[in-house]
Amino acid sequence: MVGIALALPAGLWILQVNMDEMSAQWEGRPGLSVYFTLQADNASVAAVQGYLEEQQNIDRVELTTAKDALEEFKTYSGLGSALDLLGSNPLPASLQARFAQSIGPIEVESLMSATQALAGVAEVVVEKTWLERLNELSRVVSRLGAMLAVLFGLGAVLVTASSVRLAIEARLDELRVLKLVGATPGQVRRPFLYFGAIYGFGGGVVAAMLIAVTILVIEPPLQGLLGSYQQTLDLAGFDPLFLTVLLLVGSGLGILGALVAVGQRIRDLEVV
Repeated sequence: MVGIALALPAGLWILQVNMDEMSAQWEGRPGLSVYFTLQADNASVAAVQGYLEEQQNIDRVELTTAKDALEEFKTYSGLGSALDLLGSNPLPASLQARFAQSIGPIEVESLMSATQALAGVAEVVVEKTWLERLNELSRVVSRLGAMLAVLFGLGAVLVTASSVRLAIEARLDELRVLKLVGATPGQVRRPFLYFGAIYGFGGGVVAAMLIAVTILVIEPPLQGLLGSYQQTLDLAGFDPLFLTVLLLVGSGLGILGALVAVGQRIRDLEVV
């Protein structure tokens, strides 16, 4: 139970870290997608590409020819045989232009309008909605993780306190003897604090195992998803520092639960 209580908020933290990494480093961050008319010739496409490459607010421009678009559509749609029956290519050429980091909303609107007015351009789309949603989702996950960390942390403390209390009840006679021979409250309390620390440390180990198994399960489909965007999977957050913090937090919660359980019980212990 302690492992599950630690695994849920820790897993959400890893998710939030990777979402932030994705939004900051992903090659598909906000940019322009320029779609040409079917009648646009190579000269018109080259002119638009040259115009975008000259702009200071554009980092990179990639061209997808009509032929490349058709081949890609055949690959991912599974309709290759049907498309072969068509007499002509129904897909236009397109350009993908990635914005520079410093571009502002006014520059985006101006660049979009200017590009739309160029010869051969059918449509200009600003590809930024997905990133805005990703950032919003990252903030939701961050707040949810903080709330779960508090709630499940309290649950871990209560579970540990219950276990320590059972250990105390099983050793009441030994504790009475210790107090009878002059043991201080600290000396009586210390073994149960060790027990709580070990209990919480074990919960941290279980939590790390659960997170590792979860990553192994979701890694293959996630690699396929990122591969469709020509990206590689590079999970962040699950490193030695994360594991060390997870184990220390588990041990700390275990000690806190032991303190809760042992404090009142030891003070009320009667020597007969």
